[in-house]
Amino acid sequence: MAGICCIPDNETPRLRVLRAYEVLDSEPEPEFDALTRVAAHAFAVPIAVIAMVDSDRLWFKSRIGLAVPQLDRKIAFCAHTIMRPSKLLVVEDLRSDARFAGNPLVTNTPHIRFYAGAAIVDHDRHALGTIAVIDTRPGTFSHAQRRALADLSSLAMTALQSRRRAMDLRRLAMTDYLTGIANRAKFEASITAEVHTARQSGTHFNVFLLDLDGFKNVNDTFGHAAGDEVLRTVAKRLTLLVRQSDTLARLGGDEFGIVTRNDHDYPPEVLADRIRSAAEQSITLSSGNVVRVGISVGIASYTDPMSSADDVLALADRVLYEVKRRTPRVAARRGRGARSWN
Repeated sequence: MAGICCIPDNETPRLRVLRAYEVLDSEPEPEFDALTRVAAHAFAVPIAVIAMVDSDRLWFKSRIGLAVPQLDRKIAFCAHTIMRPSKLLVVEDLRSDARFAGNPLVTNTPHIRFYAGAAIVDHDRHALGTIAVIDTRPGTFSHAQRRALADLSSLAMTALQSRRRAMDLRRLAMTDYLTGIANRAKFEASITAEVHTARQSGTHFNVFLLDLDGFKNVNDTFGHAAGDEVLRTVAKRLTLLVRQSDTLARLGGDEFGIVTRNDHDYPPEVLADRIRSAAEQSITLSSGNVVRVGISVGIASYTDPMSSADDVLALADRVLYEVKRRTPRVAARRGRGARSWN
């Protein structure tokens, strides 16, 4: 942030809160676009924006009258607005204000002359961004207009909060309550998404189905609470083996699944071996008892664009079935558009 003059005292927590909203670089959304349309119309200006003030840039969640999706924070008027979140920043003629007269947005295209911005502030007084109206001519701004812009900033904050709640609910609906990893719904949605991507770009991906061996004995001997500990421990170990771009899910009971693109530096068999090594290490329960479980792995690889998500999942399921019924646990199956290993 070197060279940025407008840094609020609460900059570090402010940025942390902003990023927790996961709004930066998101797609346009009608709730925000409606606010900028209302602002542009109500204040009769050619430019209206909802801007998020990131560490080194001003990123526009919604914009009217501006072609660029973001600006360098060093020249952004909104960076000044968040310095005093409780007050609007209104500059009726930017050329007459020493802070902005030499700003390239004033001296060059789009030759801005008027700016009015209200900070978008959360309940802990973090100014996440602004809603601003802008003109290429000097103007005035009445008390009623100030109040209206402040109201729009409150509506923008409400829209951000609603968006975050909706995201949290979607995330919850895709999360396994016991382990905190993805659930079956997320797993199947990931396979569908990967099939779509593969058909568009020609990439390949792998589906792993995992089933714990001996898990029923843990439940029968030590109780369901001990079984839950085992599931959480296995989930944590598997999490360390997958990438952020992969999907690790608990599918129900003692079954897990992984969706991973076929761009590792090693083949799927290597990951399967690592999964077995990690899962089969002994587990010390909170009761002090030590248990061990095995794990069976079935893998299907998507290689044919004619294969569907159901095809790949069904193949992995068949391979897992063969793995579990054979000793040693080795099985391979070739199917239309897929390869598989245990």
